Amino acid sequence: MTRVRTGVRAFSGVLAVVLGASALAGCSSTGGLRAEKRAQQAAAQGRSAVNTPDWTVAMVTHSGDGDTFWDIVQNGAKQAAAKDNVKFLYAHSDQGQQQAELVQSYIDKKVDGLIVTLAKPDAMKAVLAKARKAGIPVITVNSGAEQSKAFGALSHIGQDEAIAGQAVGEELDKRHKKKALCVIHEQGNVGLEQRCAGAKKAFTGQMQNLYVSGTNMPDVQASIEAKLQADKGIDAVVTLGAPFADAAVQSKKTAGSKAEVDTFDLNAKVASSLKAGTLGFAVDQQPYLQGYEAVDLLWLYRYNADVLGGGQPVLTGPQIVTQQDAGALEAYTKRGTR
Repeated sequence: MTRVRTGVRAFSGVLAVVLGASALAGCSSTGGLRAEKRAQQAAAQGRSAVNTPDWTVAMVTHSGDGDTFWDIVQNGAKQAAAKDNVKFLYAHSDQGQQQAELVQSYIDKKVDGLIVTLAKPDAMKAVLAKARKAGIPVITVNSGAEQSKAFGALSHIGQDEAIAGQAVGEELDKRHKKKALCVIHEQGNVGLEQRCAGAKKAFTGQMQNLYVSGTNMPDVQASIEAKLQADKGIDAVVTLGAPFADAAVQSKKTAGSKAEVDTFDLNAKVASSLKAGTLGFAVDQQPYLQGYEAVDLLWLYRYNADVLGGGQPVLTGPQIVTQQDAGALEAYTKRGTR
């Protein structure tokens, strides 16, 4: 008892000091509050909140047009760029060699920083070595956490795909699913393979992969439909991107299947479907953060030589989103930030 009382008295003393310090800080924080308000006003008006040089940052990803996920990534990057007085450039290609060529074009333009994805890392290794030789700092996002450090990147921002997959497997178990289909929409994409592998590892039921052509949505729908018609035991379909979830829902209807459709990634359509109960759950990796933090960290590196993560990936997910969560997030998905 004596020890407990002593601990309480000690804690009370520390608390008093902390509260006193907080009060003093409150008296002297007016300047900080004013600076924060100026930054908020600048962002709202599309002006920069800093007066650093006009640096240029380029992002090159393995996917882009027509994919709401990458729209959200760009929204985050553009907002950070506006705040940081940074000119933001963007390009993409789903072909590894073409992606590398786009990176090379930005190296030739002598940009001040690069943001890249490593969905097909072998194609990117040589060009990132050239960026390093040219003294251009690189941050990887979304895919390639395992190769990021070895390729010379300052940091990697995204989710661990294997861990995200395991979260899916565990969620399927909670929902008492027995036989699942994991739909891979891009062959050769290591991140997608890792998602399905992680899910299969954690799931106590059966899971099989279905490879489809993600550039042809009618083909995606037909392939899933055929699989559901051939195997009535499938009680869960997991798609690996938000645009493919709706195709799976349509396939389920035409096949007369009772399988639950779940998906990776969140957008307005997914949030609406979760709310309506046509989707079971979604795995959100917060793409807005991936774009925003990548630009912001490059600015911090140029301005103050800051590096975040200590050599380890900076994780933005996974977060399991269900029907009960969808309503709170729906407004953010409609404005393109979730």
